[in-house]
Parts: sequence; structure tokens; C-alpha cells
Amino acid sequence: MKNGESRNNMKNRVIGICVSTSALALSFLLVGCDREVSDTKSSSVSNDGTVKSKEKTVTQTPDGTVTKTEESKSTTSTNKP
Repeated sequence: MKNGESRNNMKNRVIGICVSTSALALSFLLVGCDREVSDTKSSSVSNDGTVKSKEKTVTQTPDGTVTKTEESKSTTSTNKP
């Protein structure tokens, strides 16, 4: 009977591992990721060589929350003619 018990224990372990793996995979599928709705980038250069760039991003989470992010950056040129 020891051999039968060993096989039974092995089956229980394999079943336990399969159930745990399935539950973990399902949780990743249900959580999801943020979805990027729009992304806009623009830049301009002024007469003095300053570069101004703007980036606007809109993302939506799986629960429907919308987040807007704006980033502005200004770089001054050190090499003036």
C-alpha cells in the first residue's frame, strides 16, 4: 500500500500546483493594465534657441478612471552664434 499512497500524494501535489497556478494566472488577467487613450507631443524653438516641448497623456485604468498628465520642458541653448 505504500506505493499507492505515494502515487496519491503525488497526484495531490500536482493538482495543488495546477490550481495555484490557475488562480495566479486568473488574477493577472482580471487586474489588467492601464490603457493609453491619447498621447500628444509638441515642441517649438524660439529665436534665442530655447526649445520648449510639451507632452500630454491620457490613460484609463480597468475600473474606468481617466488620468490626464501634462509635462512641459524648456531647454536653453548654451551655444549662441
